[in-house]
Amino acid sequence: MKNQAYRMAMLYDFYGDLLTPRQKEFYDLYYNDDLSLAEIAENYGITRQGVRDIIVRAEKALEDIEEKTGLIQRYHRTRAATTTLRQLCTHLRELNHTKFGDGALEELAGQLEDAIDELERE
Repeated sequence: MKNQAYRMAMLYDFYGDLLTPRQKEFYDLYYNDDLSLAEIAENYGITRQGVRDIIVRAEKALEDIEEKTGLIQRYHRTRAATTTLRQLCTHLRELNHTKFGDGALEELAGQLEDAIDELERE
């Protein structure tokens, strides 16, 4: 369940602006504000099934967009790669400190970390 909630949150964060205003509102109320289908239905004067249909259509739309674009998958791959690069930079600095003491290597490690920071800001 926690995995599903995380996935739904990621989908909404990446693609929520592509939903209709009503889909966005109901999706947000259901997943982010933790309102039940019945509570949303009561607040909007529609049936519980009507709310469920809107949320299911929104979920399907978000899943379809991710299937076509793969942005979330790419985001996770990029995060994993930057984590690995950061670890390698740390190892490089430690190795340089214990064996070489080379200022040029230290500067290169700093430039690499700056490039990683830039990647993570995108």
